[in-house]
Amino acid sequence: MARLPPTPKRPPKQATPLELRDAIRDEALRLGFDAVGFAAATLKPEARAERLAQLTQFVELGFQGDMGWLGERTPERADPATLWPDARTVVSLALNYGPAVDPRTAQEQRAHGAISVYAQGRDYHEVMKTKLKALGRFIWDNYRHSIKVFVDTAPLMEKPSAQAAGHGWQGKHTNLVSRRFGSWLFLGELLLSAELPVDAGESDHCGQCRACLDSCPTAAFPAPYRLDARRCISYLTIEHEGAIDREFRQALGNRIYGCDDCLAACPWNKFAQTAQGAAFLPRPELTAPALADLASLDDAGFRRRFAGTAIKRIGRDRFVRNVAYALGNSGAADAALPSVERLLEDPSPLVRGAAVWAFSQLAPTEFERRRGSTKEIDSGVRAEWEAMT
Repeated sequence: MARLPPTPKRPPKQATPLELRDAIRDEALRLGFDAVGFAAATLKPEARAERLAQLTQFVELGFQGDMGWLGERTPERADPATLWPDARTVVSLALNYGPAVDPRTAQEQRAHGAISVYAQGRDYHEVMKTKLKALGRFIWDNYRHSIKVFVDTAPLMEKPSAQAAGHGWQGKHTNLVSRRFGSWLFLGELLLSAELPVDAGESDHCGQCRACLDSCPTAAFPAPYRLDARRCISYLTIEHEGAIDREFRQALGNRIYGCDDCLAACPWNKFAQTAQGAAFLPRPELTAPALADLASLDDAGFRRRFAGTAIKRIGRDRFVRNVAYALGNSGAADAALPSVERLLEDPSPLVRGAAVWAFSQLAPTEFERRRGSTKEIDSGVRAEWEAMT
């Protein structure tokens, strides 16, 4: 959340609520946003109670996994006006990051890593924040209305706000689905102190479709519109800090950062548009990087390679952990074993543990021969050597 300082010296422009809304919409589109909508910041009591109940149940069931912050400040997450009492309007902004090809095709290249579409270009947090601040500055400089800027790092439920603003609806995979952009939208918000005319909210158009639910490799959806993050590959490869449970390792395949399966399976993607502009164009080196190259990265090399991307946020050890699991799933022992052997000696116990599992998958006979003589001192890694294959 960011608040813009009062800097202009000229008097503010006078505008009716409708004129101000239109001016904000025009400026947002000029700045490169693909969609802009307006929703009331103050919820009706029944809507506030429903949101709070849904979030509370999610946390009570433990579906948030290691993401403990989701259980904090739940009243503020449920209602923008609780987060900032002066808020009157939510300006919901969206950026399209639609891929040019089905991202699931990357899973066919087992010697290469599959990286989620959203992470193949510049870090969207920074792109979105820069544009939001520019829009906020436009509002303050010209009209003197107070604003607060949000990406997804503050306790604001962005998808319900986006649905209320007419961008789309929260699909059965719990992500926003748009009739114009499919499942490929980044979201950001401005809370505005002025009360503006709001857009018509979008209704649910999922119908009887289960494509997103049935596509999940780890059965992370206990029911439509409900996600157990503890089973989600995106959560496991990005948010989860420890060893990934053995139950899910083979299902990871070659996914080394995120998973697009449920998004890519959505039939509404037939109307999606390929992202335009340099910000979200995939870097060639991130579309299908060779696992052997990634396995050789030290911390400095990791930081150089992923500078300016969302991947850098998880750190080298967690990322190479994912690479080790992918090597174990590659099915190409001759090509993958040299990398795995090196990772068995990695300074990080997290990486070594993943490499032990990969070794057991690629060379089970040699694994059985060596595991009784390992000199591993870390208890977690020793447990990997002692586990049944």
